[in-house]
Amino acid sequence: MKRLGWCVLALWAGAASATGQPLTLEAVLATADAPHPDLDLARARQDVALADVRAAESLNDFRVTLEASLRSGRNEIYDDHYQPDHFARVVLRKTLWDDGRQQVGRRAVGQESEALGLRLLDIRAQRRLSLMARFFDVLLADMRDAADTEFLAVAYVAWDNAKDRQALGQMAGWELSELENRYLDARTLRNDGRRKLREKRMLLAAAMNRAGMVQEDLVDPRLPGNDRPLPEFETLLAGVLERNPGLLAQRQLLAAATSRLDVARADYRPSLEFEAEAATWDRPSTTRDDLRAGFNLVWPIWQGGRADARIGKEQARFHELQAEHDKLVADLRQAVLEAREEIQHLRESERRRVEVNAAYRDIALEKARAEYELELKANLGNSMAETQVARLRQRAIEYRLALAWARLEALLGDPGELTRLADAMKTEDRK
Repeated sequence: MKRLGWCVLALWAGAASATGQPLTLEAVLATADAPHPDLDLARARQDVALADVRAAESLNDFRVTLEASLRSGRNEIYDDHYQPDHFARVVLRKTLWDDGRQQVGRRAVGQESEALGLRLLDIRAQRRLSLMARFFDVLLADMRDAADTEFLAVAYVAWDNAKDRQALGQMAGWELSELENRYLDARTLRNDGRRKLREKRMLLAAAMNRAGMVQEDLVDPRLPGNDRPLPEFETLLAGVLERNPGLLAQRQLLAAATSRLDVARADYRPSLEFEAEAATWDRPSTTRDDLRAGFNLVWPIWQGGRADARIGKEQARFHELQAEHDKLVADLRQAVLEAREEIQHLRESERRRVEVNAAYRDIALEKARAEYELELKANLGNSMAETQVARLRQRAIEYRLALAWARLEALLGDPGELTRLADAMKTEDRK
């Protein structure tokens, strides 16, 4: 039912495209849980693990088998003549006690299933990050195209005006060639930018698992979360080590490996089984029973090197998972540090730099407009293009901030946890 809801959201995003409505960041992120090869693969692996759980839980069920045979044989009682010896029987078996072997096995597959469920959460978070990054890439490429088009117009006007001046003998031929070369460079740069814009639109469409290219206008989102309080590194790291889905999944796999090792060691333990049989025989015999029941004790005394090899394999698998766990902890620590440092740097340094640059470009644009109206200079178009570039840089900083915050949320495994940490920090500051 939940998956159906996400499909409806994805269809709604597609309907917005069909009606020409602008595409918002919220609509794009709504497709994060919609069918996608990455999610489908994770769900398929989880389904396999759930099937293993059901299989492990069924090992202690009654087992009923039907055995039958059409055969013939001879012996001295029948003067060495072949006589029919057909039979049919139903056998019922149930394991009554195995010294905890099946219980440990069920625990192992259950832990593996939980690990795959946690990894699915991690994949969903990575999907949101990918969609957000693709969306911002298209927005920046759109703004870059607008600036490149403005620069191209300025270069063309300069070259076109110079042709008249060169015809009047007011400009040398090499100067005209230089202006033409600038125009061609600007046109090449603009066309290459549009090629990249189409590629980025296709990448966004692929991330949304939609055929074709995303042609809609994109709505530049408001990003109020960029200014939320930033928790301290140790606070963030403690939350990540406690809640990160990937790390929790790795811990479940480690626990499952320990259980698997216990299962391997249990191969030497005895088991007790109940067996009942109902049979019919074509050839009567005093050694054959029509009905019988009993208990079977099975105690593996010696299995050669098979059990030791299995124990060695499970031990090696445990050490492999332990190394992956330790590496993941180190990677998460580094990821938290990098995301927090990036947020701090962007807010305290980069944002101020681009704000000053944008203010300077606004002043330069007003100055260019005044000079243009007084017919003193004709650099209005160039100033407008530089103003667009300044705005592009401003938005690029905000997009980087939003992505850094989103990475922290993904590391914590729950967007609400980051808000809770920030609120706790506010409360602590008031005290």
